[in-house]
Amino acid sequence: QVQLVESGGGLVQAGGSLKLSCAASGSFSSINAMAWYRQAPGKQRELVAVIASPVGTNYATSVKGRFTISRDNAKNTWFLQMSSLKPEDSAVYYCNAEVFLFGGRVSVYWGQGTQVTVSS
Repeated sequence: QVQLVESGGGLVQAGGSLKLSCAASGSFSSINAMAWYRQAPGKQRELVAVIASPVGTNYATSVKGRFTISRDNAKNTWFLQMSSLKPEDSAVYYCNAEVFLFGGRVSVYWGQGTQVTVSS
């Protein structure tokens, strides 16, 4: 089993910054793609950013230039640095990972979600 544990959410004023972290633990071979999604009330879950080798990084248009995704492969951890936050960034943020399990299987896992609230 693989577990993803997020941290770093909270309340911040517009224009401020937050950094989210996601740590993967359990039994697996490696992690291919690491991503962040978010879901605001009444809206569908949307991809915010993804990092994968050798593809690199990709961002939602709405966060380009403000958010940065990074990863620490040695610690199976990835991050989302969020800057110049806007009220419309308020949502529950979920980390997501495409994991290579032992035996060659690939599976996708989700974190439990962390609330980010940006006040105007």
